[in-house]
Amino acid sequence: MENEPTPSEIAALAEVDAKVKAAKAAAQKLATVGTAIKNAALLAMADALHENRREILIANSRDVGVAQSNGVAPHMVDRLLLNDKRVNAMRDGLAQIAGLPDPVGNILGGWRRPNGLQISKVRVPLGVIGIIYESRPNVTVDAAALCLKSGNACVLRGGKEAIFSNTALTHTLARAVESIGIPRGAISLIGTTDRAAARALMTATKYVDCLIPRGGASLIETVVRTATVPVIETGTGNCHIYLDKDADMSLAERIVVNAKCSRPSVCNAVETLLIHEGAAPALAIVSLLQHLQELGVELRGCERTTRLVADFQHEYRSLKPLTPATEDDFRTEFNDLVLAVRIVDSIEDAIAHVNEYGTRHSEAIVTKSYANAQKFTDEIDAAAVYVNASTRFTDGYEFGFGAEIGISNQKLHARGPMGLEEMTTVKYIVRGTGQVR
Repeated sequence: MENEPTPSEIAALAEVDAKVKAAKAAAQKLATVGTAIKNAALLAMADALHENRREILIANSRDVGVAQSNGVAPHMVDRLLLNDKRVNAMRDGLAQIAGLPDPVGNILGGWRRPNGLQISKVRVPLGVIGIIYESRPNVTVDAAALCLKSGNACVLRGGKEAIFSNTALTHTLARAVESIGIPRGAISLIGTTDRAAARALMTATKYVDCLIPRGGASLIETVVRTATVPVIETGTGNCHIYLDKDADMSLAERIVVNAKCSRPSVCNAVETLLIHEGAAPALAIVSLLQHLQELGVELRGCERTTRLVADFQHEYRSLKPLTPATEDDFRTEFNDLVLAVRIVDSIEDAIAHVNEYGTRHSEAIVTKSYANAQKFTDEIDAAAVYVNASTRFTDGYEFGFGAEIGISNQKLHARGPMGLEEMTTVKYIVRGTGQVR
């Protein structure tokens, strides 16, 4: 029969079924595990990363080797790569999460009704969280840690590009937490890369309470379109920096270079630079653009920007002509050393551009004007809005959350970097003395 599942699909469905059932059983127990045990488990995870570093890095080298042999772009290989520094960062993140307050059991409010009922609103875990993500192995550790501390079981489904890394990391973490008394099944990875596994996880409504996709636009769109499990969207990052009329250009250059060049493959990197026509003398603007070109950035400019650069090329031999920007360029998350540039007439034009083309992720203004800073922060519709700082700070670790499960640019339940509180929901506890209605 044409529609009969293949042996690979049958195996994938069986694996998902077994792991979501185990996660459901683990979640029921994990919801009542005390803070001290969860913190001990997190520190055990950190120790295990250090002790198993060689095994993890060998597994990662296999993934990197496959990616390079398949011609994967360097900036995407960078997302995949683990090294000592990145393993140390994951280990430090685990220790930081262990030191954060436990949200589970927090009483958010309480009141007594006229009939004597005492009502309390309390934070509780979501339950089983499915996480579908692409090629960044650090997500495996961040997700497992945040889910554990917030009392949730997690079922992870990473991309095939990082399968060896994710397998090594998950085995390391699961063994560590089980040695502390965390129930088996609290941290698991779907080991098959068959797409049937992802579809099964997205529709496992009986066992999975929430699904979080983390990756590019196509992944997120597929999950939102396919899933029957409730989804918290993590957004793509078409981020902007706007240089206001009275921007400090030395400050602006430092911020723009950091936001574009420090790690261009991540979602909080800037993708479009907006410049007020009176932001600085033309020479200062051209100097900034030339510096970006020297750092390897391909600039795609609006008509005014390309004309400005052309006017100075006879004076600056190393200044390259700009590629004319298209409408699509202003809507694109490049994840690369590519930057769209547009000159605007006013802050109103800049705000209109951001709200039209942005993905509601992270937006920044560079200005000396308090009034304009306030206008920008009030009128920009985004999860994070910056004044005189790089968009690269939109990150759970940088916000003091220890890590993040993703950055949500939707408005229901969670928005911005999702830390421990965003991994919980609420329960109403109602105490009475025999009241009936």
